[in-house]
Amino acid sequence: MIRIAWSNLYSLPLPEGHRFPMEKYALLHEQLLRENVVTPEQFFEPETADLKTVLLTHTAEYVDKLLHLALSEKEVRAVGFPLTDELVKRELVLVQGTVECAEYAIKNGAALNIAGGTHHAFTNKGEGFCLLNDNAVAAKYLLHRQQAKRILIADLDVHQGNGTAQIFSNEPRVFTFSMHGKENYPLRKENSDLDIELPTDTTGENYLLILAEQLSKIMKLFSPDFIFYNSGVDVLATDRYGKLLLTVEECMERDRLIFHHALQHSVPIVASMGGGYSPRIGDIVNAHCNTFRTACELFQ
Repeated sequence: MIRIAWSNLYSLPLPEGHRFPMEKYALLHEQLLRENVVTPEQFFEPETADLKTVLLTHTAEYVDKLLHLALSEKEVRAVGFPLTDELVKRELVLVQGTVECAEYAIKNGAALNIAGGTHHAFTNKGEGFCLLNDNAVAAKYLLHRQQAKRILIADLDVHQGNGTAQIFSNEPRVFTFSMHGKENYPLRKENSDLDIELPTDTTGENYLLILAEQLSKIMKLFSPDFIFYNSGVDVLATDRYGKLLLTVEECMERDRLIFHHALQHSVPIVASMGGGYSPRIGDIVNAHCNTFRTACELFQ
């Protein structure tokens, strides 16, 4: 049975007019249940992450500044969220959700976090709505516990996973793959193990051809025994900032490609939701919901 991390904290209220659609997490939870995509028993509510686990990835100085709300004004602006105790707790719960998903995926083949994909968080700083890097923390956790030896982080959010790339820049046991918009945030890119930079207005057809080719190469050459998948839906043509042209159906086919490779090679996989900024919240939620529909169809 696929397990899914969910907490009411995921939809923490933000100031009016904030451009991050935090409400999408609660709406996604409701829609999955309303459509009977999953059952209530499949959800679990994570606690806050153990700081020892977080410190496998993030520096003690940075974590201490978060816990004491001591980031500078410049650092808070880079994150994009108002820094509060509730936000820090949310991030710790979100991270724990991905860590526990990793444990469930080892047992069941796949697990999903309704939030997560906070790939702009570096070892020592946050950026772009990301305070802590959940996939990186969970990957370090698995390596530390010797539950995985070769981890692929497949980041298909439209923005480069710059924080993830920095965290694992000297870690041969983790292969960072980011396929993102060339002319998109962040302005300064880091070096992943493999970066595929897509030009503005790349079609879904071309996107899927490139992805299929690269995934086949990675699975053959790196042969991962665990996959973290950032399934951001800001690749949609309707997205405010994405600059790519994928349809909802093509975005779902992208999910299917990733899950198919994991299933074909018997590799456990954890999916986190990543970004999505279409003007209509329903478009975002439906595209995210497709990730769950696809996972539940393939991993029975």
